Amino acid sequence: MARVLLRITVNGEDHEVAVEPRRLLADLLRDDLDLTGTKRGCETAVCGACTVLVDGRSVKSCLMLALQARGRSVTTIEGLRGDGGALHPLQESFVEHGGLQCGYCTPGFILSAKALLDRVPDAAEAQIREHLSGNLCRCTGYVGIVESILAAARKLATAPPADIRRPGLRGESPRPSHLT
Repeated sequence: MARVLLRITVNGEDHEVAVEPRRLLADLLRDDLDLTGTKRGCETAVCGACTVLVDGRSVKSCLMLALQARGRSVTTIEGLRGDGGALHPLQESFVEHGGLQCGYCTPGFILSAKALLDRVPDAAEAQIREHLSGNLCRCTGYVGIVESILAAARKLATAPPADIRRPGLRGESPRPSHLT
C-alpha cells in the first residue's frame, strides 16, 4: 500500500512520517515515535488505555487513523512532563492518592482527566465519574482515581498563573505557526 507523508505535532515536537493510510494513531505513537505510554488495550475504544489529547480533547487513539491527526497537536502522557522531567499535578496526585496500581490504564485516565479539568477546572465528583466512563480499570475500584483527580484540581486551582499557562499544565500546547 502506498504511504502518505504525515506532518503532525506530538508533545510540542513536529514530525514528518510516511504512513499507510490505514495506520492507527496508537500504532504511530507507539511503534513509529516510541511513545509507549499510549497503551493498546481492547482496540475497540472501550477501555480508554489508548487515550491521548488531540487539540486538547481526549481521543481514543486505537480507532483514530493517524492521518486524521494531520496538522493537529497530539499530547501523550510523555508530553505532560514539566521542566526537568517534573510530574504534572495530575501525575503527582495519582501517586499521592492511590489512583494507580498496575498502571496500565493510568495514562488514559490522566489524559482524560486533563481534558476535563482544562474545560471544567472545578469539576464535581459526579462530573469526573461521568467523564471517566470511557476508561476502565481492573485494579483500583476507581475511588483512588477520583480522589486523585479532585486533589489535582485543587492543586491546579492554587497554582501560580505562570504555571497554569505553561504547556503541559492547563490548556493546549501552543501550535506551531505553520500549523495555524
